[in-house]
Amino acid sequence: MKDVIGIALLDYFNGNYTEDILTESNISEEDEFPLPYLFRSFKEMPTVEQEALKFAKGKILDVGCGAGSHSLYLQNKGRDVMAIDTSPGAIKVCNLRGLKNTKNIDLLKLKDEKFDTILLLMNGTGIFQNLANTSKYLQHLKTLLNPNGQILIDSSDLKYMYDSTEEGGILVPADRYYGEIEYTMRYKEIVGDPFDWLFLDEKTLENICTLNGLNLDIIERGENFDYLARITFIK
Repeated sequence: MKDVIGIALLDYFNGNYTEDILTESNISEEDEFPLPYLFRSFKEMPTVEQEALKFAKGKILDVGCGAGSHSLYLQNKGRDVMAIDTSPGAIKVCNLRGLKNTKNIDLLKLKDEKFDTILLLMNGTGIFQNLANTSKYLQHLKTLLNPNGQILIDSSDLKYMYDSTEEGGILVPADRYYGEIEYTMRYKEIVGDPFDWLFLDEKTLENICTLNGLNLDIIERGENFDYLARITFIK
């Protein structure tokens, strides 16, 4: 896999910022993803992310940490946080920014660790890739969670991306869940491999959590059909 995001993050950190990442999906045209956004401060974060960081407690795992902005905020607050990402470039940037505990590793390969809080932010359900994989990921997350631990995860309901019917329904694909999206990323002359990314509506995520012995509570709702959920063991 080409480390498109890692190369872009290193360019930005090293003062070589000349252009942004371009993203395109099977339901949208090419759009710019601004690199400065990945280096944002707490005050620049959306409310959903701010609330997640406020709720984080104990030993914390930041999954898909990117440039490390969430972990850096927590580390600066004296929290015990580990940041992981599959992008080698992203982890290098995290280290250069001063993060002390990082790993270049896939979430499913992280084992023999326990956390009180697991963060999956910036559409955290995306890491599940598709609906069929969601239970597999939730079961693995359970193995990393202390008995009284919590998973803080955000996502969006993509119904607003689809045409509506006169009856108030939405016209969704017949061959897949409407939140299953295929993306490609391009940075300068580098074109990344296509990858699957999952957006989950609240009810669907709640139902899958229940099937996997987990409880879901909504902590915060954003302005664009986005939300922050807290997932815990069913007691």
